[in-house]
Amino acid sequence: MTDAPPNAASVALVRGGKVLLIKRAYAPYQHLWTLPGGRIEPGESIEQCAAREVFEELAITIRNPRPVMVQALGRDLEFRLAVFVTTDFSGVLRASDEVADHKWVDPTALIAFRTTSRLDDVLARAFAVLAQS
Repeated sequence: MTDAPPNAASVALVRGGKVLLIKRAYAPYQHLWTLPGGRIEPGESIEQCAAREVFEELAITIRNPRPVMVQALGRDLEFRLAVFVTTDFSGVLRASDEVADHKWVDPTALIAFRTTSRLDDVLARAFAVLAQS
């Protein structure tokens, strides 16, 4: 199952050295801080899924998402999450009802938040991808 293609995507939106985190309003991961994202829909590419989810949750349009990693998540590792990073986005942030809160966070401040598993490692990799450009 580890070789299966990703079935969900999330995006690290980075601006001025900070990343946009959202607090999930509903399961899975209710009340935890994480990156915006969600499950793929039939016929979508994983990049299209990432862009759609960010737009649905935040009304933000992303461009040029760069792949960071694929992470297995969930009790039975049922989610294979493709993580992307971008500094290229636009729109006026308007959180949907799926988002209980949102904040621009310096990655060094993550310790103050209840986050999804290994978010610190994910963000370290995302910032490393940006540093390579």
